[in-house]
Amino acid sequence: MDENPLGKPTEYTETYAPELLFAVPRKEARRPLGLSGDLPFQGSDIWNAWELTWLDLSGKPQVATATFVVDSSSDNIIESKSLKLYLNSFSMTRFASAADISEKIAIDLSAIATANVDVTIHRDTTAHPIVDFQGQCIDEHEMESVSNEVDARVLRSDDDRLVSETLYSHLLRSNCPVTNQPDMGSIMIEYVGPKIRATTLLQYIVSYRQHSDFHEACVERIFLDIQKHCNPEDLTVYARFNRRGGLDINPYRTNTAKTPKNLRLWRQ
Repeated sequence: MDENPLGKPTEYTETYAPELLFAVPRKEARRPLGLSGDLPFQGSDIWNAWELTWLDLSGKPQVATATFVVDSSSDNIIESKSLKLYLNSFSMTRFASAADISEKIAIDLSAIATANVDVTIHRDTTAHPIVDFQGQCIDEHEMESVSNEVDARVLRSDDDRLVSETLYSHLLRSNCPVTNQPDMGSIMIEYVGPKIRATTLLQYIVSYRQHSDFHEACVERIFLDIQKHCNPEDLTVYARFNRRGGLDINPYRTNTAKTPKNLRLWRQ
């Protein structure tokens, strides 16, 4: 990880520089979770880039937003600061069209992730309406105690009450494992199985407040802990993190055939 740009002085390059991209192997975060071989979930990481700019062939600035979708089965995640620096390198580079930008980004990100990365460039100002998760918000529940360490043993379900429901919270917060900067966001849990006690789920989510890990690893740990302690038949965990450095990262993990919508929540 010595080449990782996180936590190091930054020189901003304004001409196209794909060498700035840095890969972080998923196995490094999955090993402590006991994950190897076949995964108990499928899903993707949805990235939204809000500060994409380049020059057209005449030198006139162009602006857009972009969405990148990385499959959770890829070998690597893309380190977020390196992606920010890479996207900034487009700012003084001339391209014939947004389609050329999209193709180049897809090639570069796919090479880093070792999987096909879907890239969409948005030039429509109505492309990102603000919505909310559907379901029941659990944030008003009282908690008996608050832990400073993640402890899945607080999770409880009622084995005699089988339900299909969606619960969500806006109180998710974790820390970057390198810079210790806070990562705040919202999280949705959709499941079929024994009814999860909302108070214990909220207590568990809040316990991530001082936990250090990447967005993707946090969501995978949450998925595994709920699966183990609440025993749902179907489970989907979807986190929408607030943007930092013009990027937001939104991991989605499920053991169903469902696919995520790229929602924009109120703090994004």
